[in-house]
Formats: sequence, C-alpha cells, structure tokens
Amino acid sequence: MNVQSILAHKGCEVATIAQTASLDEATATLGRLRVGALVVSGDGRVINGIISERDIVQRVAGAGLSALAGTVGSAMSTDVITCSKGDGVDRLMELMTERRIRHLPVVDDAGQLAGIVSIGDVVKARLAELELENRALADYISGR
Repeated sequence: MNVQSILAHKGCEVATIAQTASLDEATATLGRLRVGALVVSGDGRVINGIISERDIVQRVAGAGLSALAGTVGSAMSTDVITCSKGDGVDRLMELMTERRIRHLPVVDDAGQLAGIVSIGDVVKARLAELELENRALADYISGR
C-alpha cells in the first residue's frame, strides 16, 4: 500500500493556516478540526512550515499562556519532511520513526501540497495490509 491509496480512501483535504495567524487561532483550529497539525501555507499549495500540538505546547511551557498571542510563524517547524504519492507505508513508518513526527505533508511532482498523512493513517493502512496477508495465508493453508 502507498500514499496514493491512503489518500484515495481518506481524501486529499489539508488543514492549513497562515504564518501571521496567532497561536491561539492555531489552537482553536486544531481543536475544531480535531487534527494534530496544520500545514502553514498562504495559498494552500506552497508549504512554508508545519505547526503541531507539540510545537504549541513547547511554546506555552516555555513562555506561559502569553505565548498564544505569538504568531504561527514564530513557532512552526520550517524543516518540513514530506512524502510523495508513490511512497510505501514502510517508508512512511521509517520517516515518522526516525524523525519523531506524526504528520507528513504529501507533495506532487512540482513540490506542491497534495495531501497529508498522519501516523493514524499509516497504522490503519499497515493493519489493512496485514489483514490481507493473513487472509491470503489462511486461504492458502485451507486450500481455497
């Protein structure tokens, strides 16, 4: 299974936010959409960064609740690790584990935002693969 098949199932919609938005706005958006990260983009195609719950918590832990008045641009991660639609689930698990991240924006051949996958999406896809393999083995053993 690859990113393309994950996106075919979950969709390509990506929650984005502008760099100039406040961290308070970002927190409200994360809560309202029930997501763990927002891609920072002014136009929904060019990736400027990513802001996660973890980024915001670290800001608040360091500066208190007044940090929520700061901008997304001041707290976002700019070294954004991305994947492509052809990447397999094993590659995603490797990237997420190595980099200790839970969200991977998907980019097209032009480097434009084309979707996002979360660790939950990856686990769900891997479980589906294992279930298929298990069923195929059971059918083979039983002679079906």
